[in-house]
Amino acid sequence: MLELAIRGNKTYWTWIVALLGVIGAGFIFYLWQLQFGLGITGMSRDVSWGFYIANFTYLVGVAAGGVMVVLPYYLHDYKAYGRVTILGEFLAIAALIMCLLFIIVDLGQPMRGFNVLLYPTLNSVLFYDAMVLNGYLLINLIVGWNVLEAERNGVHYQKWLKPIIYLSIPFAVSIHTVTAFLYCGLPGRGFWLTAILAPRFLSSAFAAGPALLVLLCLFIRNTTKFDPGKEQIQSLGKTVAYAICINVFFFLCEVFVAFYSNIPEHMDHIKYLFVGLHGHGALVPWMWSSMALMVIGIILTVNPVTRKNEATLAVACAVIIAGTWIDKGLGMISGGFVPNPLHEVNEYAPTFPEIVITIGVYAIGALVLTVLYKMAVGVKEEVEQG
Repeated sequence: MLELAIRGNKTYWTWIVALLGVIGAGFIFYLWQLQFGLGITGMSRDVSWGFYIANFTYLVGVAAGGVMVVLPYYLHDYKAYGRVTILGEFLAIAALIMCLLFIIVDLGQPMRGFNVLLYPTLNSVLFYDAMVLNGYLLINLIVGWNVLEAERNGVHYQKWLKPIIYLSIPFAVSIHTVTAFLYCGLPGRGFWLTAILAPRFLSSAFAAGPALLVLLCLFIRNTTKFDPGKEQIQSLGKTVAYAICINVFFFLCEVFVAFYSNIPEHMDHIKYLFVGLHGHGALVPWMWSSMALMVIGIILTVNPVTRKNEATLAVACAVIIAGTWIDKGLGMISGGFVPNPLHEVNEYAPTFPEIVITIGVYAIGALVLTVLYKMAVGVKEEVEQG
């Protein structure tokens, strides 16, 4: 099937070359970081996880969101999702590769990553995070490739795949649950010290992942001969609507508990994010924008009239992706580290090299996704044309 990925028009190859250019720029800045160290980033003693881990956390959610098409299709035999399941699995693969790359760039020295395997620590959440992330990536590669190959050959996928497919469902949930445990297992961080952090992560994941899949389905329909289907896109839209409502509800629960109980360790983080603290409020406009975007997304996806209109659905998905990215990508990390346990405010902002390296990682993910989708859509077109 790889031959399908090297067939393309001028626009396709221009896109590939552009991605390689961005990846090259990111790699140059990464070499600088490799030589100089993490001192070129905005991270500090108080904020030891920054833009890299923030994006890692968000993309784990995107990867986990793929289960929202896998579960109905394989477990509940919702046949309509048969047209988009492979797209969800391949989106998860690209997201997981980016997650692993963000961990590598965050380590400073990539060789440190081998310590997880060479010196496994069974009481460390990080060890289990590495296991579930790599395991879920391997599962999606095996399932995605074999199911697509079977579809191309006009046969049912092999029976031995069935248990692996079922295994992918708890793995999808576990990758974001274990990631949440990395945060809420730190008792000195009041913002993360909550039992509903994992459900909050999952709710935003089940909104952001399917929202991105809706946009990709609309893009594929407009640029190729394969139509993922109106019913499938609408079903994904409903999933996004429910998930983003639950995500905002969980956040309001956190605000109630923090302020009704009047616990300074919990209130100060939320104050810093939304009204500023001790004269510092760099993230205040971002966080209010995030809330506004998610509320707009709720209005557009819950209302059947705007959801059934694919133009407004696309807008809704785009604002939900942006809103959840700000909420989880910017607010979740800074909200946990600022203020520090002594209630001192040392703000964090990503540096230019940090941003370029991050964009380079996203470009690698886009390249992987482009190649995988080129193969998937190529097979779909072949099958439909007979």
